[in-house]
Formats: sequence, C-alpha cells, structure tokens
Amino acid sequence: MTAVHITLGVAVVAVNLAAGAWGAWAWWQERPAPGFWPLLRTGQALVAVEAALGGALILGGEELPPLHLVYGLTPLAVALFAEQLRAVAAQTELDRRGLDGRDAVAALSEEEQRGLVRAIVRREIGVMAASAVVVALLGVRASEWI
Repeated sequence: MTAVHITLGVAVVAVNLAAGAWGAWAWWQERPAPGFWPLLRTGQALVAVEAALGGALILGGEELPPLHLVYGLTPLAVALFAEQLRAVAAQTELDRRGLDGRDAVAALSEEEQRGLVRAIVRREIGVMAASAVVVALLGVRASEWI
C-alpha cells in the first residue's frame, strides 16, 4: 500500500502542477483554458484519495515523519480555501465595476456582459491555478523532494 501512496503522491504533484501551469498561462494571457477545470478537479480528487490512503496507512501502523502529515493534509485546506475565494470572484468583479446585482448586469450591453463573464472566469482560473501550484509544491515537500 505504501507503493500506491507514493505513486498517487507523484500523480498529485504532476496533475496539480499541470493544472496550475495551464491555468496560470491562460490567466496571464487572458485566454480561455479548455480542459483546465477537469484537470483541476482531477488533481483535487487525487489529493482527497491520497489523504484517505495516508490515513489508512497511519491507522495500519505506518510510521511517518511528523511534517509529512502537515504537508500531506494542508493541500486539502488549500483547496477548500481556494474554493471559498473562487466563490466570491463574481461578487468581487461586480463590486470592482460598481454593479449592484442582476438588474445592473442586465442593463449592460451584451458585449459588456460577455466582458464581465470573461473577467469573472479569469479571476476564478487565477485563484484556482495558484492553489493548484501550492498543492503541487506541498506535495513535493511532503515527499521530501525539496
């Protein structure tokens, strides 16, 4: 089971790093990021599975360095925190533009509405890409590669 834990750990790092890099590039270039969300969600699912497997190993008597637990469980907190930031992305963008809800958005031209949606999605991608990079780095640290 330890070999599976190590393999999953490598997958956590690789998938989250790929999602983070892809999302960061799309955010930086202000371009769409097709495939970003499925890749990100796959990385998050791998983190959850890896944490559950790590818990099973500990319950089975496996000895781990104390910091391994910190670096292994912190990605769950990072993902949850990032989801909270993503959830307020729309309101943040509305506030930035001085828009007070649905009626104010409906009063915008179609082009302005599309621009607003692009800005919200860009903000969401930026937050989630940053979280994926942090998760990947925590995974690298948990594995003691750095």
